[in-house]
Amino acid sequence: MTDTPVVVSTTEDALAVLRRKTMRQGLYDAGATVMADCLLDLHGDAHRNRRRLENRLFRRATFEHYERELMPAAIAGTLAPLIAHGSGDLVAIGYRTVMHLTATIAGIDVAPDLVTDLEHLTKLFSRGATAVHAVGDRDQLTREVEQGMKLFDELFVAPSTQRRRDLIAGVDAGRLDEDALPRDVLTTLLRNVDDLDLPPDVIRREVAFYLQAGGHSTANALTHTLDELWSSDRDDLVERAAHDRRFLQRCVHEALRLHPASPIAQRRALEACVLPSGATVEAGAVVVVDLEAANREVPLWGADAERFDPDRRVPESSTPWGLSFGSGMHACIGMELDGGVLAEDAADTELYGTVTLLARALLDAGAHPDPDHPPTQDPAIARLHFSSYPVVFDDQSSTRSPDSSRTMTA
Repeated sequence: MTDTPVVVSTTEDALAVLRRKTMRQGLYDAGATVMADCLLDLHGDAHRNRRRLENRLFRRATFEHYERELMPAAIAGTLAPLIAHGSGDLVAIGYRTVMHLTATIAGIDVAPDLVTDLEHLTKLFSRGATAVHAVGDRDQLTREVEQGMKLFDELFVAPSTQRRRDLIAGVDAGRLDEDALPRDVLTTLLRNVDDLDLPPDVIRREVAFYLQAGGHSTANALTHTLDELWSSDRDDLVERAAHDRRFLQRCVHEALRLHPASPIAQRRALEACVLPSGATVEAGAVVVVDLEAANREVPLWGADAERFDPDRRVPESSTPWGLSFGSGMHACIGMELDGGVLAEDAADTELYGTVTLLARALLDAGAHPDPDHPPTQDPAIARLHFSSYPVVFDDQSSTRSPDSSRTMTA
């Protein structure tokens, strides 16, 4: 066996790797402080059993409730003070808006005076989970995440767990109806703790995983979507996006294709195999799936595959976002929450997703890049990732030059 990873960069090979049951998740070894034994890191029977339970929380009716009932209030609550102030930051807006929603899904009760603490921990756990992309002292990052986990347990997990245990006991004793129980990840795990052999530290990491994954993916997709719109050399895109929600959703999907939340997937082969391209993978080998390269494959996406074009023809064999939500057993469980449902796939309803709703609200508020404060690239991550993206709110359309979004500080 060689220590050199097998790098896969075509969609055909990528799908073969992601869908193959003898390819074990291998991306989160460096982020084990957050990700060890989480759903996204499990394999085989352990993965199947936990996903079956948690899938019940991610049904379309649930997403409809989130999008129509919870998100409008969350968006308004986040944006109102920033609009009044006249400025804000896209990254912070993405995290803050979706944080209450992901906390609801995860099962974390958030007191008003602890919102800032939870936002800080969410961002810290995002850094910890994506440690494979980190630049700098990873040991220091691990120590910071370990301390964060202790604080997370003290401030949020312990009290949230106790409240749910009391409710479960009430249901089991017949004092409460089943409807009294929250429909969230923490409650689901607590009710099945013995069947799944879940120690407290695994439950804590699972809840933290859901919390950070939603914040990270939303903030990433939001900043890249609006950055691509504002920096496009096509003057019609912002105007169309501001008035056509379906078109704005296509912009979100195109930005997701170009800028997946994780630029790679990684697996370890449990047995030898041959990929469609003819490449041989030995047992034990690490396979790196270059999602960015696969999502920009010229034979599939055209000669301008590197270009942001929400009007492009989507290949029949693909989704508009390419492989950014993954595929196979580890396909993103919350993809419809973030990206919505394609119009042609919706029977009686349309779900646009949290990113589209949030981007629309920002455009409606007259948001555009702050001309005096350019976006900042995160120096701790070895890829294009914004750590800050200042915006101002007014009624004027952006006068930003097409390439100015690429002038960033680090």
